[in-house]
Amino acid sequence: MPKAVQTDGFFKLAGQFAANGWKLLQGKLRGYARSAALLRDSQPLQIRPSVSRMLRGRLGVMLDHTACANGKDGRTAPNGPIGSRFDEGTETLPSPTYDDRKLIETIRAETERCNRNNITRTEAYWRIYSEHPELHWAFLAHMVSRNGGWAMTDLRGELLARMITPAQSERMFQFLERANALIFGDAYPQLLLYAEAKKRGTGLTRLLPHFHVSAFMTPLWEQFLKDRDPVPLTIGLIVNEQNYIEGRVVQNKTFREELLNTAAFHAYAWLQLTQVLLPYAPVTEPAAMDTGRHRVSAGNGGRTKPLPRLAGLILESFASLEERIGVGKKLYALLYGVPAVFKGVLAFAEATPHTGSRTDYWPHLFTGTRHDSSKPYVTKLKGNALLPGEEPFYSPKLTEAWPDQKIEEPQRYDWFCDKSGLAWFESVRPPFPLDMTNEAFFGLEKLEVAVLAAEMLE
Repeated sequence: MPKAVQTDGFFKLAGQFAANGWKLLQGKLRGYARSAALLRDSQPLQIRPSVSRMLRGRLGVMLDHTACANGKDGRTAPNGPIGSRFDEGTETLPSPTYDDRKLIETIRAETERCNRNNITRTEAYWRIYSEHPELHWAFLAHMVSRNGGWAMTDLRGELLARMITPAQSERMFQFLERANALIFGDAYPQLLLYAEAKKRGTGLTRLLPHFHVSAFMTPLWEQFLKDRDPVPLTIGLIVNEQNYIEGRVVQNKTFREELLNTAAFHAYAWLQLTQVLLPYAPVTEPAAMDTGRHRVSAGNGGRTKPLPRLAGLILESFASLEERIGVGKKLYALLYGVPAVFKGVLAFAEATPHTGSRTDYWPHLFTGTRHDSSKPYVTKLKGNALLPGEEPFYSPKLTEAWPDQKIEEPQRYDWFCDKSGLAWFESVRPPFPLDMTNEAFFGLEKLEVAVLAAEMLE
């Protein structure tokens, strides 16, 4: 396509982007109104002050007896009781009984089996949540893992693949995959150990060190086994898992230099591709809502299936440990503190197998059928709907986009070396606004503008 035509197409889209400003504002206001309505029945997730004081006290005493070397950067393992407890076979880690060894081997094998890729991890989280719904973190992790899969396939989808190089795509995938796999490898044995403890009717926290679990988690699991209050445990797991990947992934020198500090990654954040979306409820009146007039054919006598709205948050800076933990807590409050959202997300998860493709939630805008990407990009989107005659955006399944990856053994050290992890044991309220439906459409429009701009500069 001649540059003049391409430039003309870009300015037409930019004009359309500006013209849609009022419509976008209206959509945002509707999102605010919808968020306010949902929050009327919401409740904060409470941590009892006595429990908060107890946990901080116990964890503080543990720190007073711990000497840590530069463990958080992922290069030097900490010294002292917490660090040495990871060294199996030493005197600091008591030898397990025969039965315990068999259980440890079984849990390790099951974790390895389920840690093949994002699909198997997401299914595993759902399976254990379905069997033990008191494990709030497992459901939260299931939904966040779905978002991780969507982010991975976006890299091979119709829009991003036109903007970034194959090398950039590979680095981003390796970053997402590494974080996804390490969190699963650390957290899933804890969930399986709890399931076994529940079956036996006795606590098994003594075995946590054999799975290299941070000492931070021991009092949290002990408290949960005592009172079955899921809020402190879930917040503790959020804090633990984000600290677990901080030194091993986020502060990794290669990832920092080749990805997190690059212009491409900052553009990724600016385009709001770090949205965490929770499909939560059907649109009952499509013509009146900002999801447009589209419904999915149910293939059942002409009846149709309404499309879900999206709740969620935007993670502005993945490089910030504090922001990741804060967003995790807010997502937890959004999922479990807003009854209509919980009911809608649960219904979506029960009815929708995770494939990694964004067709999972919006098949009116996305398709698993590959298009011819050799031609210059042509605008497809107008507001919240496709232009007449345009095909949906290509969004592949994860198994079609990326092969399984070999999981390298993570560095063994305990991140729990200072009191920063103690500050998070506070009650949390659901965020406002929480409806992200309009922002999701707006993000797609921004991405189209970015694609055309990138093609103009080639």
